[in-house]
Amino acid sequence: MRKVRILNGEYGGKVVTDTVFPLCKGWKLGKRGGFITVDGSKVAGYPDRKIRIKLGKDGYEPMVPKAEKVRNEQTDEERMKEIRERFEILDEMTEATMEGTVRGMIVSGPPGVGKSFGVEAVLERANIFNKIGSQPVKYDIIKGAMTPIGLYTLLYNWADKGKVLVLDDCDTILFDELALNLLKGALDSGKKRRLFWNADSSMLRRTGVPDYYEFNGSIIFISNLKFDDMVSGGRLGKVKDHLKAILSRCHYLDLTLDTMRDKMLRIKQVVGDGMLDDHKLAEGEKEMIVKYIDDNKEKLREVSLRMVLKIADLFKMAPRNEKWKRLAEMTCMKREIIEE
Repeated sequence: MRKVRILNGEYGGKVVTDTVFPLCKGWKLGKRGGFITVDGSKVAGYPDRKIRIKLGKDGYEPMVPKAEKVRNEQTDEERMKEIRERFEILDEMTEATMEGTVRGMIVSGPPGVGKSFGVEAVLERANIFNKIGSQPVKYDIIKGAMTPIGLYTLLYNWADKGKVLVLDDCDTILFDELALNLLKGALDSGKKRRLFWNADSSMLRRTGVPDYYEFNGSIIFISNLKFDDMVSGGRLGKVKDHLKAILSRCHYLDLTLDTMRDKMLRIKQVVGDGMLDDHKLAEGEKEMIVKYIDDNKEKLREVSLRMVLKIADLFKMAPRNEKWKRLAEMTCMKREIIEE
C-alpha cells in the first residue's frame, strides 16, 4: 500500500502536519472541499478505520520507497536485466516445485505480464515426454472460483509426490477460513502433511475421496494480489492471520512490475524474445506496434502482453492505410478517451 505524508491537512477539527499514512484513495473534491482517504489504524491517535483528511491538492506528497528510487535511477538496460532475472528465477522455482524441493510458491504481479505463461511453459516442457507417450501429465492449472470441499477434492487428486497444482487467480479461497486451513495443512513444513475432512459429505462419497489423506505434492499460487500488503493491512480480520501462515509456508516472488515504465520495458523485452513470431510480422512492423502502445499507454484500457497480442491481431486484420489504429482506438482504448 502506498504511503503519503500530510503537509497541511485537517481531521476532526485538528491540524494534521508532517504525518505519514497508508493511502487508500487519492485526492477528491467533495461538497466541503478536497480530501484524501487514508488508513487511520496505522497511526497512533487516529481511529482504527479509513478516514478522510481534508486538504488541498498540494497538501500531501507521496512517499517513494527506497527500492523504487533505485529503480528510477537505473537505465532501461539495467532495469530490463533485473526484470529478466526475476522471470528466470520464476522458471527455476517452478522446476523446484516439480522436484518437490519447493512445496509452495506464491507469484505476485500485475495482470498481463507473463506470470501464468512462464509457469505453464516450464511445466509443459517438463511433461513433454508424458504427452508424447500419452501418459498423464503431472500438473494441473486451475482458474476461477472454488469451494473448500472442491479444494479438498482437488488436493487429493494431486497429492502424489512430483505433482504440481497451480491455482491461477483462484482468489476466493484466500478469503475463506476453511479453505485456508486446508492449504496450511497441505503446505505444512512437517514430514507428514495430512488433510482431514471431518464432516459428512455426499460429494466425497460419490467421488471416492477419503475423509483423510496425506498430501505430498506442491502448490503454486498465481495472483494479482500483493500478499505482503494484504497481511500488513488492517481490514482482513481473522483471514489475515491465516494469510500470514500461508506466506510463511511459501516462497514469495513479487515480480515488482508496478510502474508504467516497467510494463513497457517488459513488453519490449518479450516482443524482442519472439512473442509476435507467430504473427509473421516484419521487424519494423513489430516495432511499430510497440511504439503505438508506448505512445498511447495512458489511453489504453491496460498495458500488458495481452494488449500487445490484441493490437497485433488488429494489425494483421487491416495493415493498410493504418486502419488497424482506428480499430485499436475503438476496441482497446478507454471510452472517455474515444469520446473526447
